[in-house]
Amino acid sequence: MNTRRTDPVATEFGNRASARSAFAALFLLTLLSACGSRNATVRVPVARIGATEEGIASWYGEPYHGRRAANGEIFDMEQFTAAHPSLPFETWVRVRLLATKKETQVRITDRGPFVKGRIIDLSRAAARDIDLLRPGTANVRVIVIAPPRSYLRGRQFTVQVSSVPAKARAESLQRQLAPSHKNVSIRHRDANPKGGHAEAWRVLVGREDSPAAAQRVLERLRDKFPNAFIVPWNVE
Repeated sequence: MNTRRTDPVATEFGNRASARSAFAALFLLTLLSACGSRNATVRVPVARIGATEEGIASWYGEPYHGRRAANGEIFDMEQFTAAHPSLPFETWVRVRLLATKKETQVRITDRGPFVKGRIIDLSRAAARDIDLLRPGTANVRVIVIAPPRSYLRGRQFTVQVSSVPAKARAESLQRQLAPSHKNVSIRHRDANPKGGHAEAWRVLVGREDSPAAAQRVLERLRDKFPNAFIVPWNVE
């Protein structure tokens, strides 16, 4: 159940064969040392509401509980989150067991699983919700859905374009971006003693009221920053 995770490229969520082959090649070329041994970042596709994928789901908890996920959040196995090989962070999906039709909804915050045939790695809470804990794996259908209103209420989103070890480098990038982008900021992040990230300075662009608005900011940054991704504004 506990699998390792990172970050890939795919042209279309439903195009599973090409997405996986692209991921395999890019993983070898672009593996970066972030999020412990589990995180690397490359360009990801735009999630299309209603897109589906079928395959095997698994779940993970310890020893990753308390470490940083690939998007920088502290992974809490009792929250409804999941790891997916290519869907953008902040994508919400419905996971349905094919055998029992039980469903759960999760937010993509991490990368994985990297076991052949598996398409999503659920948190322990999400796995418990659909009785996946004991069997460990099951055939599922994954469906991209709109974020729940309860999640969006009062929340803001930003685009992380870079995470660097030196403050001076972050400030230099901030100065480069400021003339052409609004709300460019830098934020310090302490090293996580449980693993997942070293001390870093994050460069953030935008402060938007929805993932859709943050996506528009991201699209303007993609050419120069293909590794950029959307995160909640309040994530430290």
